[in-house]
Amino acid sequence: MAQTTFAYKVRDSSGKLIEGTLDADNDKLVATRLRSMGYVPVEIAAKGGGAGGAMKKDLHFPGMGGRVPLKVLALFSRQFATLVNAGLTLIRALAILEEQTEHAALSKVLTDVRLQVERGVALSEALSSHPKVFGHLYIAMIRAGEASGGLDRALLSLAETMEKQVALRGRIKSAMAYPVTAMCIVVAIASAILLFIVPIFKGIYKTLGGTLPGPTLILVDISNAVVHFFPFVLVGLVLLVIAMRWFISRPDGRVLWDTTKLKVPIFGGLVRKTALSRFSSTLSALLRAGVPVLEALEITRETVGNVVVAKGIDSVIDGVKSGEPLAAGLHGHPVFPSMVTHMMSVGEETGALDDMLGKVSKFLDEEIERTVDALTSLLEPLMIVVLGGAVGAMVICLYLPMFNVDTLVNKGQ
Repeated sequence: MAQTTFAYKVRDSSGKLIEGTLDADNDKLVATRLRSMGYVPVEIAAKGGGAGGAMKKDLHFPGMGGRVPLKVLALFSRQFATLVNAGLTLIRALAILEEQTEHAALSKVLTDVRLQVERGVALSEALSSHPKVFGHLYIAMIRAGEASGGLDRALLSLAETMEKQVALRGRIKSAMAYPVTAMCIVVAIASAILLFIVPIFKGIYKTLGGTLPGPTLILVDISNAVVHFFPFVLVGLVLLVIAMRWFISRPDGRVLWDTTKLKVPIFGGLVRKTALSRFSSTLSALLRAGVPVLEALEITRETVGNVVVAKGIDSVIDGVKSGEPLAAGLHGHPVFPSMVTHMMSVGEETGALDDMLGKVSKFLDEEIERTVDALTSLLEPLMIVVLGGAVGAMVICLYLPMFNVDTLVNKGQ
């Protein structure tokens, strides 16, 4: 059987675009051979035919909606890795994902990325033109994958890192869902009682005359204030939220906010472990992908999500530039526990820093899960007591005059 001659475009480890031809039975065999040679296939076309063969139209990938969240990006990365590993060229893989995704924003981004790659632009460079979708971590991992010829492995590593972050956020949100919901119910019931129920009882007691008990008078005064100033309270809350967001967006405000979060009892420990887990998993993924240490630290600093932890990474960067071990800059830092610094020191000494950081991240994730479980078991009965106590106290204040209604009527007469 005669073989077909395929024209190809690939990128080498330095990112240089190389063109040539190969004889093979199909384009997948060409892609496999090129990847085994350390190249990243960009385009493969049979001489006289279309690029990469006919695109299959029956592939379908599950739906995505809204803006491009982390979960959707993780799914895209895993799918992209599968297509690249199957021997498809970048252009063909991007075209398939672009056509089949139901996420409108991501589809538009992939269209632009594919067009840039078709013009000879490197994938990492094309992705970097969309910083709101693909951050520094993503671009660095893709660039490292292009240089090493392991783009599929880099994409899988990205997918795993993002999936861990999604799972971590999910556990924290699930722990916070119950107390937040309970507090909203308390506020809603209390507002309804103060706005609608108390004024009715106030009118009834007014017709009876007499002197109301102290707790009931306090509740009536609070109700009067809420009824008259409720619109102003709502406006004040909205303005407070806006002011808080503006303050946190400022550098000094962000430092104060992140520092305060770390000092909050119980929840501060959870925030700290979450930031350290993100630091460990991100740095581990970057080092495993072959990203230089300084660049990996700078990217981790930008993605760690806490200014206090980022300052600790700054001291590490300064130390590495001066020739110190990576873990030396973390010793004595209040945010980084000794367990983390010692494990990093062992990783540096054994030449397995990325593996050791992965173990640190796994350990912290388990700690977070235990903390979340403990918080959930603690907060559920506590919020039930708060909910029942708040509503019960208001009801008792309302019905307190009823226990002595005869005296109340006689005094009114």
